[in-house]
Amino acid sequence: MIAMTRLNGTELIINALLIESIEEVPDTLITLTTGKKIVALESAAEITSRIQHYLRQIGLVAAGTRMEQTEGPSS
Repeated sequence: MIAMTRLNGTELIINALLIESIEEVPDTLITLTTGKKIVALESAAEITSRIQHYLRQIGLVAAGTRMEQTEGPSS
């Protein structure tokens, strides 16, 4: 889960695994896999950074990195 701020200043916690896309149009528009759209104060870069941090916390990024390291180059 990651925290963000709505345009009215209220905090919102969303499941980072449900994020389908992030656009800056000019406000940051987050589209979830459910079709719901959320407008946030944070930039797309800040949200992406929070997602990466969250994925590291739960071990998804590390698992993918270890898999690449153990598989070696493709033949």
